Amino acid sequence: MVRSFLLNQVKLSEDWDVVVIGGGATGLGCVMDAATRGYKTLLVEQADFAKGTSSKATKLLHGGVRYMAQGDLSLVKEACHERGLLLKNAPHLTRNTSFVIPNYTYFDNILYTVGLKFYDFLAGKLSLGKSRYVNSKNTLEMLPTVKPNGLKGGVVYQDGQFDDARLALNVAQTAVENGACVLNYTKVVGLLKDEKGKVSGVKIKTMESDDVIEIRAKVVINATGVYADNVLQLDKPGAPHMVKPSQGVHITIDRSFLPGENALMIPKTSDGRVLFAVPWHDKLILGTTDTLRDHAELEPRALDEEIDFILTTAQQYLTKKPTKDDVLAIFAGLRPLAAPQGEGKNTKEISRSHKIIVSDSDLITIIGGKWTTFRRMAQDTIDKVIELNKLPNKPCKTEELHIHGYDATVNHNEDLYFYGSDRAEILKLENEKPELAEKLLPQYEYTYACVVFAVRKEMALKLEDVLARRIRLLLLDAHGAVAVAEKVATVMAKELGKDESWINQEVADFKELAKIYQF
Repeated sequence: MVRSFLLNQVKLSEDWDVVVIGGGATGLGCVMDAATRGYKTLLVEQADFAKGTSSKATKLLHGGVRYMAQGDLSLVKEACHERGLLLKNAPHLTRNTSFVIPNYTYFDNILYTVGLKFYDFLAGKLSLGKSRYVNSKNTLEMLPTVKPNGLKGGVVYQDGQFDDARLALNVAQTAVENGACVLNYTKVVGLLKDEKGKVSGVKIKTMESDDVIEIRAKVVINATGVYADNVLQLDKPGAPHMVKPSQGVHITIDRSFLPGENALMIPKTSDGRVLFAVPWHDKLILGTTDTLRDHAELEPRALDEEIDFILTTAQQYLTKKPTKDDVLAIFAGLRPLAAPQGEGKNTKEISRSHKIIVSDSDLITIIGGKWTTFRRMAQDTIDKVIELNKLPNKPCKTEELHIHGYDATVNHNEDLYFYGSDRAEILKLENEKPELAEKLLPQYEYTYACVVFAVRKEMALKLEDVLARRIRLLLLDAHGAVAVAEKVATVMAKELGKDESWINQEVADFKELAKIYQF
């Protein structure tokens, strides 16, 4: 993950087996799959890895209880299987979490107990544990601040949670370790085509130069999420839109609103959505919404009504009621829903299953899906490429592949546990230079060694890359992130060889960005 080395690979080699456009969960899954099969693979991303939707999820690895209610059992079964694999292959970034549904009618006790037993069944051998009914006393022990009045009991079930941006980064590192080349801040500006009109490569621009580099490839995969239509337009101007962006908003508040390690799941809200309250990095994430948007944005803004919906719903269930004054951060992501043409605007009913589209030009586009199933989406995509005789047949190798940072003995109670096997390098930096052991903010575990490591080993090029994705401070405490911006930029500038004007510009840009994440 050293940019100069990877850039040199691109300049020295114009011919590739696979070029993947898009550095989110789907694209990174595709490059990891292709590289581990032995194909010569390049991934390019116009911004930073996981800059968009893939860093702004609910932080859940789940089969999807509500998809089961919609009858999408094949998706639930697939997602439960993939959830189990991820907990095995990336234990430093994932954990098994107990989710509790508080019930206020006896009928709901029966309904959710039976329903979640079926959820357990669909998970099969990779189940994370059996769901069970608990009485009202035990429900309150597990959720100390849930509303006690009228409580008739609860149902506990197991699901996974994870750090999305860190997983994306570790998947990129895994791909590189298997021979791939991955580049952030590298934009596709055009597609190459042969005399038959078939896609034969891409034209790219890197952040280092305005020069256009032509890259030839046997296959080009469009894995750009909510931007998939933009690449389809490059291929065929006027092509029909294949993606419906659906906005999901989350709010970060203090853990005191729901102490303990258990998550809250509210299965029925005022408009039919489910709502989660999930412990994450010693904070509490509330979400999500499902709002159809007209167009894609790299930094979508939460709508006032979405924030009000989340807070109002949480207030109905919690004795300690969060208000706007309690919000530490707000973040919004856009789901790239694969919707049939003419589909209505009820995004809750659109399947989260993925679709693979083969254009007349042989451009391969993968849309839809969810973080939990990213590995299977990638496998299906590369299998489709092989089916089209674009590449020699080689078996998928990712099902039991350990993700970079894998540490079977990881202790989730230790500071910086989410670095996994890389944690030792962070500690080594701190020992070599004690000033790097200083915390960015006293109440958070992140140190200046994390900043140095992000630049040296994780291809962080901008202040935002560090504060939003290499460490998650912007999503945990937006005001806190702004407070340390100048210090972090100064450390980065020293590592990157940048001057004072770069520091000033980065800090100004970051403060402007942070306005979206705070009240």
